Amino acid sequence: MKVLVIGSGGREHTIVYFLNKSSLVDRLFWTPGNAGGVDIAENPGIPVNDFPALLQFAKKEKINLTVVGPEAPLVNGLSDIFTENDLVIFGPGSEGAKIEGSKIYAKQLMKKKGIPTAGFADFYDMHSAAQYIKKLSPPYVIKADGLAAGKGVLIATDEKEAHSALNDMFEKKKFGVSGTKIVIEEFLSGEEATVLALCDGKNIIPLLSSQDHKPVFDGDRGPNTGGMGAIAPAPVVSDAVMDRVMERILYPLVDELNALNISYKGVVYVGLMIRDGNPYVVEFNCRFGDPEAEAVFPLLDSDLCEFILHTVQEKLKNYRVKWKDGYSCDVVLASGGYPGQYEKGKEIEGLERIRPEDGHYVFHAGTKRVGERVVTNGGRVLNVVGTGKSLKEAIDSAYRAVGVVHFDSMHYRKDIGSRGLRYFQ
Repeated sequence: MKVLVIGSGGREHTIVYFLNKSSLVDRLFWTPGNAGGVDIAENPGIPVNDFPALLQFAKKEKINLTVVGPEAPLVNGLSDIFTENDLVIFGPGSEGAKIEGSKIYAKQLMKKKGIPTAGFADFYDMHSAAQYIKKLSPPYVIKADGLAAGKGVLIATDEKEAHSALNDMFEKKKFGVSGTKIVIEEFLSGEEATVLALCDGKNIIPLLSSQDHKPVFDGDRGPNTGGMGAIAPAPVVSDAVMDRVMERILYPLVDELNALNISYKGVVYVGLMIRDGNPYVVEFNCRFGDPEAEAVFPLLDSDLCEFILHTVQEKLKNYRVKWKDGYSCDVVLASGGYPGQYEKGKEIEGLERIRPEDGHYVFHAGTKRVGERVVTNGGRVLNVVGTGKSLKEAIDSAYRAVGVVHFDSMHYRKDIGSRGLRYFQ
């Protein structure tokens, strides 16, 4: 069969890498792609937001399955267009994708279904939001309603910071239209984790849990990023916690989507705060996490294409996913200065020394090919993954692989997975 993957980051390279391993896939296309896909996928070079060109290409090539990586095309209705044209696509339509596209919508849905989450209020003007802040105690959690490339959540430690955040959103329009409506939430303490699940519209199957590390510096210091690394499975998500996630969060979510006549076929991403063994929803997303996917997929022992096909064909009810024993650790190599200003075009050395037979993987994010060279082309450049029978083995493996890669001004956290290790001491 012919498969098209849409997107250009580390998540999409991971998807392409494992789809390429499937015996079901005869031809694999990836657009707009990055340097990681040069040897495993054909690249038509179509941007993710050029829906007419994507549709035309899928029709012309008789694509059997399209897999959408990033959230923006889903929120903006790409799946609806493909479905209307009788093309099979993995990823919810725009109504389902609202669980990520609108924080207000997601919070109201959770409130209606009794899904555990932080208390909240939504606002549409600066004055009302500022008055509400005065009634709360810090820290304050302020979220832009719409998509903001993972940067629309601000945690203010005092009232002055909160007012500055509100000013950025309402007056300076830092997040454009996305920030003209906001949610202010109670601050939830605990330990963060992620559960990804595949939903075929009626049935939902969780993947292994994972734990992202968002702040740019060791010790969870500095500004938040798109993610500086992840581990899987997350020790904080015990079997009991996973059962609670299913019963209290995922099953009620699917029930409500069905009640709204939304046929949700794709990924449900649940960002969690675990407190005293109880899971609370921090956010829903409508796609695989990045860098969570890079940590989870190396442990998958089932055929990824088969899993996705069962999802889009509404056949998950009796499907059994197989997982390898052990753990994985993904360390993100970033450009110096990220998430602020950074330079591109730095040559990357050592990639050929990372081999899956050694339990190591490298998934490209911000890279491009210039002649025979691979150079940096973004803030998050590479995901270097190690696997092992124990979490410590996986962490040590990942950092051994990191040691063979180099580019000028390369930055990475040295403590990915350290929180998880506490559960084994």
